Amino acid sequence: MEKYKVKIGLEMHCEISKTKTKVFSSAKNEYSEIPNSNIRPVDMAFPGILPVVNKEAVRMALMTSMALNCKQPEYMYFERKNYYYPDLPKGFQLTQETKPIPVGIYGKVTFECNGEEKEVRINNLHLEEDAASLDHYDDFSTIDYNRAGVPLLELVTEPDIESADEAVAFLEHMRSVYQYLDISEADSKLGQVRCDVNVSIMDSSLDDTDPQNWGTKIEIKNVNSFGGVRDAINYEIKRQTKLKQNGQYDEMEQQTRRWDEESGTTIYMRSKVDAIDYKYFVEPNIPKFKISQEWLEEIKKSIPRLAYDRKKEYMEKYGLSDYDASILVKQKDNADYFEETINLGCDAKQVANWTNGMILSYLNSEEISIKDFFLTPKLLKELIDLITSKTISSKQGKEVFAKTLEKKKTPKEIVKEEGMMQITDTNEIESIIDEVIKENPEQVSSYDPERPKILDYFIGQIMKKTRGKANPATASKIMKEKLDKLKQ
Repeated sequence: MEKYKVKIGLEMHCEISKTKTKVFSSAKNEYSEIPNSNIRPVDMAFPGILPVVNKEAVRMALMTSMALNCKQPEYMYFERKNYYYPDLPKGFQLTQETKPIPVGIYGKVTFECNGEEKEVRINNLHLEEDAASLDHYDDFSTIDYNRAGVPLLELVTEPDIESADEAVAFLEHMRSVYQYLDISEADSKLGQVRCDVNVSIMDSSLDDTDPQNWGTKIEIKNVNSFGGVRDAINYEIKRQTKLKQNGQYDEMEQQTRRWDEESGTTIYMRSKVDAIDYKYFVEPNIPKFKISQEWLEEIKKSIPRLAYDRKKEYMEKYGLSDYDASILVKQKDNADYFEETINLGCDAKQVANWTNGMILSYLNSEEISIKDFFLTPKLLKELIDLITSKTISSKQGKEVFAKTLEKKKTPKEIVKEEGMMQITDTNEIESIIDEVIKENPEQVSSYDPERPKILDYFIGQIMKKTRGKANPATASKIMKEKLDKLKQ
């Protein structure tokens, strides 16, 4: 039994990138490498400006709340969180406090980590505006206000996570949720996903349900990658464990640290008390408004099946392996493609093999989405049917796949054009086998029914004569029967 137990809570920030405009202004909500190109007076806090709530951002936030099994509010309102920082032009952030209910409270998320099912309780989910972004140089800094006012969802968990692996698995699961709900690409490279990590350790012999037994909470701010989250947590566990062993842990104050990738360490920023006085007060320019049950029901009906549920279905209903199901659900578009194809009447395992194999390989090499893929579900079914009906062999199927994409023609057109129809007529195959036997007397005499390895040689000769068109199973069966008969 481990001497210490780890308690980890996450504050995950995800930009809602799929709205046309920002959360309180008409500025475009899109990524741009041109600084300060997507801004309006509201984003810059010019005098006399008035915010207007983006209804679509609220809808997406409420949909996420429902997907996480949270309780939704009866009324929606926003508050000013007052603090000064150069990337916050107004001197306050428009956000939501947890009381009364923001877009969601008290939910739970079930996810997988290393083959085990885990559950994390959600404390709250709230909608707010993002801050601008700062770029720091040797002797000056620049501010890009493109990000200011982008709708941002902050998800706060209870400290139910017990390892770095669990934390990353949770974050990957949540990224999948955001992508399946189509509210964000959740791309950390574009700064759309960021995370604050709270880590503490406690004696494993104590009751971990009693907060009084928890250790001193250390907050690690703005970790910008999932790999960084894993490394920061593992480093902090080692650091805190060492303090425990040296008798210094109880003297440690609650504090905020930052993750430094270059040194692979967390670095002290400031001490932190339990409640920072942000002087919250209700935003006077946005009247609180009632969320109707009709709208909530409408939003609920729009929630798609998520990756976790699809994976379980693929394994239970279609008998797919954990590995195949995991790959299929990783991207919603790929999962949709798989489902559309099997709904046309194809065998699920065959479709999974094609999708996870040659199709994903092609998409990755060409760097395209399956939405832009020429071989639609209907054309994939056509290809699979050609193989299943033995019109072409499995090997020929791969050739047809490649030529279909190269020439942008249907599998049937390729088979007809290339003369690839498989020979299944037993009389025609038998005639070719007789030729092969006549041409290879030495190999025929060396044939041993107990060790029929040379049979592969004969099949190769048959395929050579038929340019790969002879049905391999039929040819092998007839060839063996003839050779066995000649040895009697």
